Amino acid sequence: MGRHREFDVDRTLEAALAVFWQKGYEGTSLEDLTRATGVARPGLYAVFGNKEALFFKAIERYDVEHMTYLREALAEPKVHAAVRRFFEGAIEVQTLGDVGRGCAVMNSTLACSDEAEPVRQALIARQKLTEDAWRIKFERGVRDGELPPSTDCATLARYLMTVNQGLGVQAKAGTSRTSLRAIVELVLSTWPGATER
Repeated sequence: MGRHREFDVDRTLEAALAVFWQKGYEGTSLEDLTRATGVARPGLYAVFGNKEALFFKAIERYDVEHMTYLREALAEPKVHAAVRRFFEGAIEVQTLGDVGRGCAVMNSTLACSDEAEPVRQALIARQKLTEDAWRIKFERGVRDGELPPSTDCATLARYLMTVNQGLGVQAKAGTSRTSLRAIVELVLSTWPGATER
């Protein structure tokens, strides 16, 4: 039986995630991955499968290590506090390190060729799940009187996701945390039920 695992899988995933986060799925070559991980292509394939499988394993790691703020935000009892927690967490993650990283998922969603369409569709589906979770949160907010009865919860959830994606693009372009937080404060000041704190 061949020896496939002569490397630390967790460290390898962390290194792969860093490359995918910076370059996106399509922009990351196998050479980039082998250089960053220090693992030859046969070793990567033996443990993770192909590039697509490695990418989704790296995204799972991203969820576990960097997306706790989303779960915490959705668990907030009040809508306004939940939205604030979501944006604050997003800014922290999207501006990690010396350079703005943006959102690992959005960085890959935005630049996919026809060959990578299955990857793009899978990422869009993931984002839709998040959007749906917010829609449900906002529907509860309407029932609880935190949001006006006329609130279009589906559109509000899409708006939240759109603002978050914009923050990610701005972060990737090098916009400072201070500037991103100022944008969030403006968004929150006009949020339905904004007097609710």
